[in-house]
Amino acid sequence: MAEVFRWYARYYHESFRLPELSASQIDREFGYEGFGQVEAACAGGQGPILALPHLGTWEWAAFWLALVPEYKVTAIVEPLEPPELFEWFVGFRESLGMNIVPLGPDAGKASLNALKNGEVLCLLADRDLQGNGIPVEFFGERTTLPAGPATLALRTGSPLLPTAVYWRDGTRWGHVMPALDTERRGKLRDDIARVTQDLATAFESLISAAPEQWHMLQPNWPSDYDALDLPMPDHLRALVDAASGEEVG
Repeated sequence: MAEVFRWYARYYHESFRLPELSASQIDREFGYEGFGQVEAACAGGQGPILALPHLGTWEWAAFWLALVPEYKVTAIVEPLEPPELFEWFVGFRESLGMNIVPLGPDAGKASLNALKNGEVLCLLADRDLQGNGIPVEFFGERTTLPAGPATLALRTGSPLLPTAVYWRDGTRWGHVMPALDTERRGKLRDDIARVTQDLATAFESLISAAPEQWHMLQPNWPSDYDALDLPMPDHLRALVDAASGEEVG
């Protein structure tokens, strides 16, 4: 756990340094694999969806996208309390060249517009913040992940690219995995569930490469709430009750 906090502190330290760095230094200290998929999507005019866990240093990659290949980047982010703190973070991230949209009623429209305009859409998608996500198997236990990435990909045709940005060998390293299969197979609801599970599986692979860099500092599975003796959110309680019903049946 100490390693997690150490890497989390480094994330903030490096993020706050970004406005002071030149484009050449940002580029020099950033490597990547799989970026051709992002380039191909942007060249075709339909922006890609980068679905990321809270891992490593994603803001470095977003700044690189804005400064080096000069892509427009829209990111949907969690609102923070108090509002003054959130407004400060929005201003900071916008100074790095990103368009920041808070998670809420306007996020869907903003995401659709960004993809239509050929922008890179970044969705941090390893936490179901609104409690209305899709049940998945994630690291051996049932929880929920947000439906947004799968829904947008299925409705727009934009490639859904599981992505992570690590600290690796003294530098920052972006890994863009192959696009998930978002071909329509049946009912939209069933397709969203299938693609979201595929995203959860991809996240397991990305996170397992550097679990100490995963900033998952909140309870995320039913067992977390049991271990901490905390009230379980309704959406997770429903998973537990459903599993109990299956066992009884």
